[in-house]
Amino acid sequence: MKLRNERIKRIKDNPEISVLILGAGINGIGTFRDLAFQGMDVVMVDRGDYCSGASAASSHMVHGGIRYLENGEFRLVREAVHERNRLIENAPHLVRPLQTTFPIFKFFSGLLNAPLKFLGLLDRPSERGAIVLKIGMMLYDFFTRNQRTVPPHVFRNKSESLSLFPSLNPEIIYTGTYYDGSMPSPERIAVELIQDAVNANDCAIPLNYVGLASAGGNTLSLRDELSGEVIHLLPKILVNATGPWIDLVNQTLGLQTHFIGGTKGSHIVLDHPELRQAIRDHEFFFENKDGRIVLIFPLQDKVMIGTSDFRVDDPDHVAISEEEVNYFFNMVKRVFPTINIDRSQIVYTFSGVRPLQYSTAGRTGQISREHKVQILEAGDALEFPVLSLVGGKWTSFRAFAQETTDEVLARLGLQRRTRTEDLAIGGGNNYPETEAGKQALLAAWQEEHRCSRERIEVLFQRYGTRAKNVLMTLDTENDRALETYPDVSHGEIKFLVEHEDVVHLDDLIFRRSMLGKLGLVTEDGLHELAQLVAEICQWNTDRENEEYRRVVSVLRENHLHFNRYIRQN
Repeated sequence: MKLRNERIKRIKDNPEISVLILGAGINGIGTFRDLAFQGMDVVMVDRGDYCSGASAASSHMVHGGIRYLENGEFRLVREAVHERNRLIENAPHLVRPLQTTFPIFKFFSGLLNAPLKFLGLLDRPSERGAIVLKIGMMLYDFFTRNQRTVPPHVFRNKSESLSLFPSLNPEIIYTGTYYDGSMPSPERIAVELIQDAVNANDCAIPLNYVGLASAGGNTLSLRDELSGEVIHLLPKILVNATGPWIDLVNQTLGLQTHFIGGTKGSHIVLDHPELRQAIRDHEFFFENKDGRIVLIFPLQDKVMIGTSDFRVDDPDHVAISEEEVNYFFNMVKRVFPTINIDRSQIVYTFSGVRPLQYSTAGRTGQISREHKVQILEAGDALEFPVLSLVGGKWTSFRAFAQETTDEVLARLGLQRRTRTEDLAIGGGNNYPETEAGKQALLAAWQEEHRCSRERIEVLFQRYGTRAKNVLMTLDTENDRALETYPDVSHGEIKFLVEHEDVVHLDDLIFRRSMLGKLGLVTEDGLHELAQLVAEICQWNTDRENEEYRRVVSVLRENHLHFNRYIRQN
């Protein structure tokens, strides 16, 4: 909290800033990082925690969007597959190649989808067959033929497919496997991007739990959600990166816009060893009978299933429905008909709103995932321009941030100093290129620090080369493992709380770690974590109990199926 208070004091003492970013989802964070590397004085605020809104509800894939080819969005797919490869290369500890398998039930189906959609004669496309998918995978490979970050696609006949996946529906005629990227913890990517920005530029100031209060003339007023204090800033440029809330924020600014046409997507996480074994380490990405592209995703030892796609008007109140859960169960049966799933296996659920461009398209799946900077020039209401970041996807956040940053620099008459295409992210800096290099690095750390090799391996898996910073913290205290989470130590929690802007206990459980997402929050575990964080943050007993209850409330309302309470030990 000391660092947070210092940051608030700095912006109060120096209210004139070049750029203010509202919203710390991935688009806001990407722009914040890019501007920081250009030497800009930039402040980014969010009324909640970093990456706690739409960006936390992704399908955990870094992908080009093979299905967008059918819409003729070749530029979008080309950009996204290049950005996918860059993320795998720049954040190898957090983004890894993912074998993605299509089960294929038909041969010729879907050949006319693209021309009929182009002519406006097709709302719901026919099921994509082997020929259409083969063409799509060839184009996917072609777009990144010079990068060679991931292997090319593979097509398998029925017997090969059933040999590799014995539980697969025997009605399939082929499977196709291509590579995308897996990001099990998008929230950790977001936090490390922010750390990169802060480390690169003392004039880059991020603040969570600070929201918009009002605006007028040359002044924008923020409210500290913890203290209630109002802070007045005078930005030259305002970037609205609030995702699904863009139009609502613009309305608070006195601007009437209709940029966003968001759709809700939900996911469930299952503790289901049989299904986890059936998919191996492949994501199954396929078309359900209603034409919706859905997925079965390996999330460490769990299985994530998603996603739905429904239009919504209120981004503040989205939660998974009974209808969606039934849909997911039925969808799995189509691909793995002998595997049974029930609600007792659900350990986590989450929903969010995609900040898509407003569209009158008949089907939500046809709405473009393109991104665009919508510019509202200074006028009677505000004396500074507002740049609204509309659309986009996790995979292409860097490219969107680059476009936004270039617009900001041009308006301020400045030149770009640093390119971000090959800029490593957090623990991807100086990441070993070979297994031998990795083992040599870990051996050196083991010799330098009082820590077991097993523990160093765990930290490297979580934080990449940034694990070195954690190890330096562990050396300064009598570190010990938590009783309820033996692969997590007191020193590691202390590092996260003190260096990653943890304000509430749920920040730690849901966004600085994967404890919540993997369904590992037990009553005893939550009590132990609450006591430890209270000690680090010097909370009194009332605050500790309040934070405990806050996590339970978040779990019940947002992440556990229909108010199920946290599991007992």
